[in-house]
Amino acid sequence: MAAAYIHGIQRQGIYACPKYFAVCSQESGKTSVDAILDERTLRELYLTGFEIAVKEGKPKAIMTAPNRVNGIQISDNVHLLKELLRNEWEFEGIIMTDQSGSRDPVQSLLAGTDLEMASPGFDSAGKIVTAVKNGRLPEEIVNESADRILDAAMTLTENTALSGEADIREHNELARKAAAESAVLLKNENDLLPLHSETRVAVIGDLAFDPRYQGERERKVNPSQLETLTEKIREYNFIVTGISRGYLRNGNEDIILEKEAEELAAAADVVLYCFGLPEWSESEGRDREQMRLPQNQIHLLEKLSRVNPNVVGILNTGSPVEMPWLSCIKSLIYAGLNGQAGAGAILDLINGNINPSGKLSMTWPLRYEDVPSYHYFPGKNHNAQYRESIFVGYRYYDTVHQNVLFPFGYGLSYTRFEYRDIWTEDKGAGFTLTNTGNVDGAEIVQMYVGLGHSKIFRPEKELKGFRKVFLKAGESRTLWFQFDDKTFRYWNARTNRWEVEGGTYRIMIGADSADIRLTAEKEIQGTTEEFPYDRNRIPSYYTGMVSNIQEEEFKALTGKTIPYDGYGNDLTLDDTPAQMYYAKSSIARFIWKRLSRKIKKKEASGRPDVKRRRIMDTSFHALTKQTDGRISDEMMEGILLMINGHLSKGLGRTSNVH
Repeated sequence: MAAAYIHGIQRQGIYACPKYFAVCSQESGKTSVDAILDERTLRELYLTGFEIAVKEGKPKAIMTAPNRVNGIQISDNVHLLKELLRNEWEFEGIIMTDQSGSRDPVQSLLAGTDLEMASPGFDSAGKIVTAVKNGRLPEEIVNESADRILDAAMTLTENTALSGEADIREHNELARKAAAESAVLLKNENDLLPLHSETRVAVIGDLAFDPRYQGERERKVNPSQLETLTEKIREYNFIVTGISRGYLRNGNEDIILEKEAEELAAAADVVLYCFGLPEWSESEGRDREQMRLPQNQIHLLEKLSRVNPNVVGILNTGSPVEMPWLSCIKSLIYAGLNGQAGAGAILDLINGNINPSGKLSMTWPLRYEDVPSYHYFPGKNHNAQYRESIFVGYRYYDTVHQNVLFPFGYGLSYTRFEYRDIWTEDKGAGFTLTNTGNVDGAEIVQMYVGLGHSKIFRPEKELKGFRKVFLKAGESRTLWFQFDDKTFRYWNARTNRWEVEGGTYRIMIGADSADIRLTAEKEIQGTTEEFPYDRNRIPSYYTGMVSNIQEEEFKALTGKTIPYDGYGNDLTLDDTPAQMYYAKSSIARFIWKRLSRKIKKKEASGRPDVKRRRIMDTSFHALTKQTDGRISDEMMEGILLMINGHLSKGLGRTSNVH
């Protein structure tokens, strides 16, 4: 998807810039946290998406993540930027930092970074000039970087005269198509959906009036138009008996609204209940701390289901949620954050104009505690330890046979599909798919690969191909999955290269990761002569039971000593104001306490202070990059001396900076 997106952007004469490269998995402290993980996990999980985007999409720019990886700031990371991105993947474009994502401008240039965003002032420029003069930084490296920047400036200036007016109507139809094809039917008890014409429906939920259709903060864009379900439903052949907000978006209870919604539900044949997570719970600048929906929405759902069992839920969230309330809903559509035309798309699914065909791109666990990274996420203070290694999502749940709410790749349809007659050849695997129902529809078929009795630890199965196929009722088609360079490979951390383990692989074709319909075997020749692991040192990884990995076993996997993290250390430029709770200065601890109270008070009101939280979670060195040079690194070092209990020394250091 990223590679295709890049092609589309760059055909318009604009540079595409994928972000964040790489291993940026949390918002809290993201400019200071150190992602600690083994090279195999880095390569197989967190870099493969970028590898495809870079090699196939050929973007003209790429943005580094603001965190560290294995102790090194990404903008300064020679292994990630020079050895891997530029040399191995042959990336020739601009490497830029995010705002406040740089650490050492000289080391960044040595690593291959070209552009420091966004307002560091002249502090960095002065350090670069000094480094060239004293021989630490070769002048030709500066020239190469400047050439890339100048090429971009000249090219993009020439391409500013892009095509004029956009066809807003055509764009809205495309948005509706995308929303309809990506919506996932999660439940459809007794085939309640699709609803027939003249069904008496009550529309309930604040999200029906003001849809949550996109992410928050920097993810927000202004749509050319925005459909709401309360308005759009009047274009369909339903009898709308009433509409009600039902609940408050901020999470507070409202007895009057709830009573109104109950009365409308009791008088209808079917309730369309629009609910989900509010904007502030899935916003840039903060991590989710649990996986529950607001309780006032669940209270209302329970009341509605008691007066009308035919509740159709329309769920708007950007990520999985727990569903102890699922029995209160007869049919459930996961709409996600479905864009400006989402209302029409959902109604087309509800009345049967479109047959649902979306599948989940994430496993939905029964509860947050079941997630393999539950004990490790988010990383505190300095360290985000990826102790779960490659066992994330379905790779973990299927391997340890953990019950889940909905498996990866899951999604229902108004028709049925039969899988049969699998075969394999040297270059791939094929099978026949038939639409055995009475309705035309599309199925997303998935190919997984697994190797039993492997000498390296690995998941029970891994997705290696998928395809969306539209079939008319009764139609059959022979489908083919071609093996590629990623089908059987793994990263051998001992030989430091991609290799293939020889053996008899299971080729599995299914409707989702837990619904495998066809299985075949394929003998594959290996390339491995030297295997990377001592099984006795990392036994948990060979079972997949990684939810509580101890430090010694993680050290054996990564080959790294995990640095002490937290109380008792002096704060450094890589730390954040959020860590001043253990500062040696009582004034710093007082400031931390006051700011923390204000942040918690705002969150309790349902209107989080995202800006203040973001400042608290931004590293001290990153804060200097946001001041346009008003605070230099030397000044910040003086401030840190005061925070660490050296008031007079810090004041002296700060006052001597000009």
